[in-house]
Amino acid sequence: MAVQQLPDTLINQIAAGEVVERPASVVKELVENALDAGAQRIEIATAGGGKSLIRVIDDGSGMPVEDLELAVRRHCTSKLASGLHDIRTLGFRGEALPSIGSVSKLRIVSRQPGSENGHEVRLEGGAGGAPRPAPANPGTMVEVRDLFFATPARLKFLKGERAEGGAITDVVRRMAIAFPHVRFVLSGPDRMTSEYGAAGDPLDRISQVLGREFADNAIEIDAVREDVRLTGHIGVPTYNRANSLSQYAFVNGRPVQDKQIMSALRAAYSDRIPRGRFPVAVLKIDIDPALVDVNVHPAKADVRFRDPGLVRGLIIGAIRQALEREGDRAATTGSSGMLAALRPQGGFTAARREFGGMDGPVNWTRETSPFRPSQNEPSQSEVPFGFAEPIQAVFADAEQPSARVSETPAVAEAPSPSHPLGAPRAQVLENYIISQTEDGLVIVDQHAAHERLVFERLKGAMAGGRLPSQMLLLPEIVDLPEDDCDRLADKAADLEQLGLGLERFGPGAIAVRETPALLGEVDVPGLVRDLADEIAEWGDTTALRDRLESVASTMACHGSVRSGRLLKPEEMNALLRQMEATPGSGQCNHGRPTYVTLSLHDIERLFARR
Repeated sequence: MAVQQLPDTLINQIAAGEVVERPASVVKELVENALDAGAQRIEIATAGGGKSLIRVIDDGSGMPVEDLELAVRRHCTSKLASGLHDIRTLGFRGEALPSIGSVSKLRIVSRQPGSENGHEVRLEGGAGGAPRPAPANPGTMVEVRDLFFATPARLKFLKGERAEGGAITDVVRRMAIAFPHVRFVLSGPDRMTSEYGAAGDPLDRISQVLGREFADNAIEIDAVREDVRLTGHIGVPTYNRANSLSQYAFVNGRPVQDKQIMSALRAAYSDRIPRGRFPVAVLKIDIDPALVDVNVHPAKADVRFRDPGLVRGLIIGAIRQALEREGDRAATTGSSGMLAALRPQGGFTAARREFGGMDGPVNWTRETSPFRPSQNEPSQSEVPFGFAEPIQAVFADAEQPSARVSETPAVAEAPSPSHPLGAPRAQVLENYIISQTEDGLVIVDQHAAHERLVFERLKGAMAGGRLPSQMLLLPEIVDLPEDDCDRLADKAADLEQLGLGLERFGPGAIAVRETPALLGEVDVPGLVRDLADEIAEWGDTTALRDRLESVASTMACHGSVRSGRLLKPEEMNALLRQMEATPGSGQCNHGRPTYVTLSLHDIERLFARR
């Protein structure tokens, strides 16, 4: 077959395969056009998960009739005044509208503010007529019906309405976070209406999307390095999720899903959250458009930085500095859970329901109680429920509970409740320190808290310089693909600082001469292959550092004060003061909280005093 020029309709359908992946892609492109037009209010309506209907209405600048005709042609755009090296808009390729129109029934109605009337243009499967007058409000309305009707094979690859609707919701949420001053409304017969009102404070808009709870557990970030600025909010380490869906990254206002940014975020939290958990973060990077390439993929979800090391260092450094500044805070979810557990309806009421219903006497004994007993005691039967005199007599005869209450020292020597973690008052259940603050109580897990303190000291020793290494009697040769060997050789200096000495051994092998002494006996081939995979995936060597920190974490766990040890009042006070002076003391090495707070307001709510 001879080489021939493809028809425009077929070219647009081929482009649609990249630009219009699913209904959410259509929403993304249309919302970006609305934002580029200066819209302050954007309404999105969908039906059938976006497959039947997508309608986007904005109050932007609109288009004159001559621009409306060109907007549905390939590679026609008004957003590339200075070329690809200076892109300051969300859209710029000029492919979205003709690609969408080639696989759907497209209708665009637009009117400029101050214009007497509007105009509309229609496309159906890529074919359409000239613009014609139409009634319209100032702004633009884009309506997409029967998506992929012209390419039925694409419909088979779409998911169900619920899944496609969820993807659209995620797109709108990302746009809402990126542009807090714009009002977004998402509605339709296939969903509940979601409205994100315009917010002056970015945290207010983030709270609209992620929930009010995030604002109570957020740490603000604002850092600058050279010509790059990083702003946003991150969650305290104990406020984490089971997946990465609550991680949002933006570059010059553009929502991106960049692996390098996510890798830097993961590295910044590496020793603060447990494996399998993910931090909550909203990161916004402002950078000179000339220093970033957004023309990597037609979907514009990937970017390439001219200096990726600078961006990565900025993210890790800013997050760690913020965590050291405020990361000793415990998540508010801990106190909320404690309040729920302490409420009467969750306690005695539930017990009454379990032990014979709500009315009448209940056969209650300390041996059969669903609550933790103090000590073993001879059982009694037919004891009426409640706080009657016979029950009080039973409690009076019980042995002393397992708690240690500190003797009150002289007033001059007593620790002050004005400290952030207050003054220790008691040790209960041989592991928990009860501390009094000026406005409530703090419950501290002594083992988890001391474990974090020991771990931070070990980390300080590891960061002091080159880690000690042990020389292998015979170098171990590890066979690897040549590209993996190249990556490891490039990172040899960094690995040397971590105690791993290696060098090239021919085109397809690595010779390992030294291993970190902290690891002891180690599977050298497995370690080297894991490092090669880590560098290929993320471009760094966090795998080895993670292993070293894992060993340090285990050493800290075994070297910290054990549960069940009775502490003296001065020991409890010293532990609290060290926690206040140690960054990241709000969670242990495994990501669990080291303390929870219970304010006076919460205590009074428990007793119905508020």
